[in-house]
Amino acid sequence: MGRLPPFLLWSLCVTSILSLFLFYSPSPFKVTPKHGLRQKDVLIQPHKDEENCDLLKGHWVPDMKGSSPYTNWSCATIPSSKNCFKNGRKDSDFLKWRWKPDGCELPRFDPKAFLRLVRGKKLAFIGDSVARNHMESLLCLLSQEEIPTDIYKDSEDRFRTWYFPSHDFTLTILWSKFLLIAEERVINGSSTGVFDMHLDRIDDKWTQKLPGIDYAIVSDAHWFFRKMYLYEGANLIGCVYCSEPNVTDLGLGFALRKAFRGALDYINNCKECKDMVTLLRTFSPAHFENGTWDTGGSCRRTSPVGEGEINLGSLDWELRSIQVEEIERARNEGNKRGMKFGALDITRAMLMRPDGHPGSHWDNQWMKGFNDCVHWCMPGPIDAWNDFLMAVLRKEAGLSFD
Repeated sequence: MGRLPPFLLWSLCVTSILSLFLFYSPSPFKVTPKHGLRQKDVLIQPHKDEENCDLLKGHWVPDMKGSSPYTNWSCATIPSSKNCFKNGRKDSDFLKWRWKPDGCELPRFDPKAFLRLVRGKKLAFIGDSVARNHMESLLCLLSQEEIPTDIYKDSEDRFRTWYFPSHDFTLTILWSKFLLIAEERVINGSSTGVFDMHLDRIDDKWTQKLPGIDYAIVSDAHWFFRKMYLYEGANLIGCVYCSEPNVTDLGLGFALRKAFRGALDYINNCKECKDMVTLLRTFSPAHFENGTWDTGGSCRRTSPVGEGEINLGSLDWELRSIQVEEIERARNEGNKRGMKFGALDITRAMLMRPDGHPGSHWDNQWMKGFNDCVHWCMPGPIDAWNDFLMAVLRKEAGLSFD
């Protein structure tokens, strides 16, 4: 065989040296996260760090892409009361933020991946109108991938079910104001807004529908901000927001703890719920300023507030802490029985979002003159709850979205 030409020999040498350099050099596309790195500096986030990341601690960062893949026109199921743009909201800056945990990235909600994950499953939101708000957000996000069928609605539109036929996935809301049984006092045919709550009786309107559910997201709290008389058996043991000489005001937190403990204990002892994953969505703060629902309170902010502006000594945080304690108690008990529990902890993040409520921008024909600073605009910050949901489901249920 003849000798190689000099130019070809030179090319082979250069190629060999370059190959060795690339083989033994650290990857230019992988960096080890450390404190102080900006998002754009981290090209690949190690999966191990993502699994161990504390989603609770973080801040809202600008996101010019917008926080939601749907609009008030592209989702047909947005209720009028949450359709803030349709009802006159002009500013849109409140959409241009996303939640950034301090130690990792929170992946954006992926409707295609989510529907692939829950194929053949049933997911239920259990709770009040804010639980319904969360379900409606998830419904809009998923409808960007597949249009669901509305298959059930009760006469009061409290219990409602949607079905995604291509994925055999069912999404439902099970309405319960308190999780427990509580009867409103009626005087001369008029509602009083005062309730008799039975701390040892679970609301069976939602519990009877638990069999067959794969994922349950339990939440409640806002109905507890009213006058209630608390009973165990036939005995009156105290009250909330009362001032009577022979009745002790045990506080809102006491009643809330009893409600969640009772609900989670029921699930832990539910023989038909053995394969169900239960998540507790923590308290969603209201942002009334200069009053409340009935005293002229409003919420007119148009951007998030900083971490230094929130109060972690507030009643909001106290209620969140009670819920976290109760879900941890249920988790510890469930570990003995093969039950799965976890927290969808959104309180800290949402304390920073006073800009996300309908306020005066809502269809308020039934409550003229009131500002809604409890529920959330759609689209809006509430859509981030489903970013949390994907991450928590993967962690608590051992599910893969890859």
